[in-house]
Amino acid sequence: MTELKKTVQRIRLEPAQQLELENIQRRHFLRAGLTVGAMSMLTGCNLQDGDQVDKVLWAMSRWNDRVQAWLFSGHKLAPTFTSAQITTPFPFNAFYGQDDIPEVDLASYSLAVSGRVTDKAPWTLESLRKLPQRSDITRLICVEGWSAIGQWGGVPLKTFLEHIGADTTAKFVGFKCADRYYSSLDMPTALHPQTLLALDYADVALPPEYGYPLRVRVPTKLGFKNPKHVVEIFVSNDNPGGYWEDQGYNWFSGI
Repeated sequence: MTELKKTVQRIRLEPAQQLELENIQRRHFLRAGLTVGAMSMLTGCNLQDGDQVDKVLWAMSRWNDRVQAWLFSGHKLAPTFTSAQITTPFPFNAFYGQDDIPEVDLASYSLAVSGRVTDKAPWTLESLRKLPQRSDITRLICVEGWSAIGQWGGVPLKTFLEHIGADTTAKFVGFKCADRYYSSLDMPTALHPQTLLALDYADVALPPEYGYPLRVRVPTKLGFKNPKHVVEIFVSNDNPGGYWEDQGYNWFSGI
């Protein structure tokens, strides 16, 4: 966690102040991702002004999304590792502290399904475990600059989408979470063989700090594209955005 985030956690901000801080963080993140060529597009713009620069920054981010989507291969696997290379302990990371991990009642938990699917019946953890499972040891790369290797097991998202009759010609798969987080994937990434609905970490049920009872594990994306505590999955042709993506982080965020 960055020093800025640690400081923010110690300070209680008013809603207007929090919004202003998020706007500053978003603009800084977008500007940091601009190439020299992209910066040349800003000639004549005052970098302290808002609307005109924001339009350029968002346009560049959308352009990055299109390029990354074009380069993405649904068949190329992310690197895998041995059990000896697993990071211990695997770090906790969220937009809140560990004391605020949501409490999910496992006895009553069910995964909601909506959108462009033929079967909208909810799924229990037991029914998810009856589907074919996969386990991979992969590296999670955080946008903050750290990475960690962990072993994740669960249902390939492609398998789940097939079972619910998802329209795989649709553009997006979105996720809603018990901790108010939300995110989304492009359909080719959702269908990638290593994209999991993770139920386990290191061969045991997910602990709370890693996203119990269900998280999405996407080793071809940056860490913030791996939502935890998932309670709903939906398929759509409208881009659902995401918690960080709507604040300026690049939406595709492939690695």
